[in-house]
Amino acid sequence: MNLIEVKNVSLRYGKKTALNDVSITVPKGRVVGLLGHNGAGKTSLMKALVGLLPVQGQMSVLGLEPTRNRQQLLTELSYIPDVAVLPRWAKVHELITLMSQLQPKFSAERARALLKRTSVSEGDKVKSLSKGMVAQTHLALIAAIDAKLMILDEPTLGLDVVSRKSFYEMLIDEWCDGERSVLISTHQVEEVEALLSDVIMLDEGRVALSISLEDIDRRFVALNHDPAAADAMAAAHPLLRYREQGRTTSLFDGPPPEHITSLGQRVRPSLVDLFMALTRNPALNNKQA
Repeated sequence: MNLIEVKNVSLRYGKKTALNDVSITVPKGRVVGLLGHNGAGKTSLMKALVGLLPVQGQMSVLGLEPTRNRQQLLTELSYIPDVAVLPRWAKVHELITLMSQLQPKFSAERARALLKRTSVSEGDKVKSLSKGMVAQTHLALIAAIDAKLMILDEPTLGLDVVSRKSFYEMLIDEWCDGERSVLISTHQVEEVEALLSDVIMLDEGRVALSISLEDIDRRFVALNHDPAAADAMAAAHPLLRYREQGRTTSLFDGPPPEHITSLGQRVRPSLVDLFMALTRNPALNNKQA
């Protein structure tokens, strides 16, 4: 079952194209990373998914058309936007009470249980909390909603490494259960790569790649080799070549010829390397997994 289905979706702001013929799916039980440079269309796509932006094309989220069913949809999913803020004047227990009144699927008991994983107390005022503590409080509140889908737009932006690690540990431990899905946009690719089951890469409003991490290993081949093999590797037209610890890695879309494979040791390409390769090469932007 797909929790998100997007087909041939486009969006323009005046003369600027934010989304260009985007088609993606997010099945249940997946943790999907949405990657892209600034201005690639990540936030526009997420806003469209929760009904905040009308688009051309077909879009279904939890079986609902987002724009027409925005009010219902926002009660069915959990969402942290890129400019998420909590009222600084409020105490944490007041936020729990407010959520109980506004969100029919919110569990105050679960929110309190999640907060016990943090150093945040119910009597704390938001203005007294650090950025990391505010992020953990926000996650505890939305993770206490009985939803099948969570959409997070740069949820750890501006946090230190310890706070980011705590945020993602809480997300995976307390929310992901094999049935619910998360769509998360982030610039800290290295930190979330181990958490992801799938990745969607956007480049100038287009889908450069939509693939599971398992299929990355099947489709893409990265060969670590000595500099002496550089000319032979270059002749096989890799997507990307980069140096690391005195050796060179060549990244190929599909298996290279056998005589090329024998010149190097196969390694797994990182999402950062793959992202750089695909967004540097416009000819690949329309190639789907």
